[in-house]
Amino acid sequence: MIRDTVRKFVANEIMPVIRQHFQAGTFPMACIPRLGELGLLGANLSGPGLPGINSVAYGLVMQELERGDSGLRSFASVQGSLVMYAILTFGTEAQKQKWLPALGGGTAVGCFALTEADHGSDPDGMKTKAVRDGNGYLLNGSKTWITSGSISDVAVVWAKLDGIIRGFLVEKKTAGFSAHDIKSKLSMRASITSELVFEDVRVPDENLLPNAQGSKAPLQCLTQGRYGIAWGAVGAAMACFEEALAYTCERKQFGKPIASFQLTQAKLADMVTEITKAQLLCLKLGRLKDAGQMRHTQVSLAKRNNVRMALEVARTARGMLGANGISDEYPVMRHLCNLETVETYEGTYEIHTLILGKDLTGLDALA
Repeated sequence: MIRDTVRKFVANEIMPVIRQHFQAGTFPMACIPRLGELGLLGANLSGPGLPGINSVAYGLVMQELERGDSGLRSFASVQGSLVMYAILTFGTEAQKQKWLPALGGGTAVGCFALTEADHGSDPDGMKTKAVRDGNGYLLNGSKTWITSGSISDVAVVWAKLDGIIRGFLVEKKTAGFSAHDIKSKLSMRASITSELVFEDVRVPDENLLPNAQGSKAPLQCLTQGRYGIAWGAVGAAMACFEEALAYTCERKQFGKPIASFQLTQAKLADMVTEITKAQLLCLKLGRLKDAGQMRHTQVSLAKRNNVRMALEVARTARGMLGANGISDEYPVMRHLCNLETVETYEGTYEIHTLILGKDLTGLDALA
């Protein structure tokens, strides 16, 4: 029921406008309150005003949102798995009561500020710092490639305090805090991506996430986000496969549909096989997650495999559509461009390879 509800929402409210938003480089803001009304923001979390659905159902939400566009799934994933999860897991009761109902209901927007211009794969090297100042902290530094940065009411900002990574809630319009959108993107165009700047930003004591200390805290959030990405990538692949199947059944060359040729059928068979395998991987992962048995290395395996799979499916579908494959009248090239970003963020393919390598060998290639 959850899957079908989200699929209907995407078909009726996202697909009619997503092409125009991708062209213009804008995010469909009207979907934010609708996502809240449908209970799709932080849907798997249990807290004030949150539905607490199971991990498999949540994964299907991510799958269906990304069938529409990666930018849509990214918005929901960041809002729930990164921002709301961080507040729920590391925050005070007052912070939870203030932010979780608003974020879950879509009346407030949040962002997760970890990545810096010089520190992406290596968050421990971050330069953003906080210093104690009276009854609060002064924050200085910058973050980049932050989803929803300029439209956020609150930013979960990670900075070093006395050399230890800590989490802070920085509210919109706080003096010294500014956000600037990145306009040069050729991927994830229907998503707001920003640079955040902090110049002597005063953060009160009550906005420190007290239970977040060290790099394990933001990485714990990223594990939640990566789980959603693994499911979302399946949705993008499904959209590309379905377009290729429909197109090749209708398109005729040499007097018959190109779907009747052996090479085309082989591609379709390979695509649906890889999609099915990836979805079964997600299903097993979701059941492990609900049982409290999921390991972060298993999430790395799924994110690494499924996004690369989706990229290959998208590239194959693009070729099957011929010249029409590069036209935005069809969704394939949009998904293909988006997936280039999805493979990079929240851990590159290479970083997840090394995470698995360390788990298998006990040897840390990054040490």
